[in-house]
Amino acid sequence: MNDPHYYCVIMAGGLGTRFWPVSRDSRPKQFLDFTKSGKSFLKLAYERVTDIIDKENIIVVSLERYRDLVLQELPGIEERNLLLEPYNRNTASCIAYATYTILKRDPQATVVVIPADHVIGDKALYCSTILAGMDYAASHDVLLTLGVFPRRPDPNFGYIQTDGPGADGAPVRVKTFTEKPSREIAQAFIDSGEFLWNAGIFIWKACVIAEELERYVPEITRQWNGWELFVSTPHERDYLHRIYSDMPRTSIDYAVMEKSERVMAIPARFEWNDLGGWDSLYEYFADGSGNAIQTSGDTLLRDNSGTVVYSRNKDKLLVIKGLQNFIVLDGEDVLMICPRDEKSLRDLLSEIALPKYEKYR
Repeated sequence: MNDPHYYCVIMAGGLGTRFWPVSRDSRPKQFLDFTKSGKSFLKLAYERVTDIIDKENIIVVSLERYRDLVLQELPGIEERNLLLEPYNRNTASCIAYATYTILKRDPQATVVVIPADHVIGDKALYCSTILAGMDYAASHDVLLTLGVFPRRPDPNFGYIQTDGPGADGAPVRVKTFTEKPSREIAQAFIDSGEFLWNAGIFIWKACVIAEELERYVPEITRQWNGWELFVSTPHERDYLHRIYSDMPRTSIDYAVMEKSERVMAIPARFEWNDLGGWDSLYEYFADGSGNAIQTSGDTLLRDNSGTVVYSRNKDKLLVIKGLQNFIVLDGEDVLMICPRDEKSLRDLLSEIALPKYEKYR
């Protein structure tokens, strides 16, 4: 029987812009299947935690405009467990909203917070690692973050420096956070034996994160003053729109985790990947040929290297020769062929933001 005071918050309000044109404003990546499992990232994230968290204690935070998409993926979710933000204000406001909601229900709650869009291998090890962290957090006033033992010097991930190897899985103190270092620095991090990948998975008592939010980001927490008078009333939506119009946009990492003295990391060994964009998809799916091929139809590929090929068209033959470090994406209404480097992708996204391309966003 699962502990009735254990809760899970799934953050599912991201816009997924770095995965354009597969991820769109109308259906961002958490509602897509990149792994050929037949299930969206969100559905997989939800199903993974049902072994350790009761369904009535699993809360999904998304945006108002994605309400129907969430209900499509999770048709059995209770209405009160779907929290809808009016606007995307990054993870600090999302976590504050979920924290105050949970505290109103259960002041003794211990919470694991997970993103909706991660790829996880070895579900049993994943669940046992989280459960061990929740057991620890339930009896200690700490902010836990899961750090995955790095398998390669990946510049697409954040890194956590700890003051010990934590080989036995016990929590270790966090010294520093580094966001997306160069490949050379990432290699130096790995060689030092002090660094873990930052998985963006957090575990804490609801009352403890509430204290740290109030200490470090009062500009967010004061927005919620009086919220309990409006929750579950006809005026709740209007109240949320009013406070979110002034809500600072900041991440929980920057707002709290990098400042708090209560932060510890749990070293984790389950397979983990954050498919944040096309470059990280390449790192995850690259095969023996040095390419990442995600297609549903036939392909004829010759003399390519470092290239991502993506298509869900079963009735088209893709013929590609001589590309180095490119992305070839064959979508329903967009064909994208461009260099795989971050600058090229960033420049393209800035162009797509122009009004004349609105129908493709």
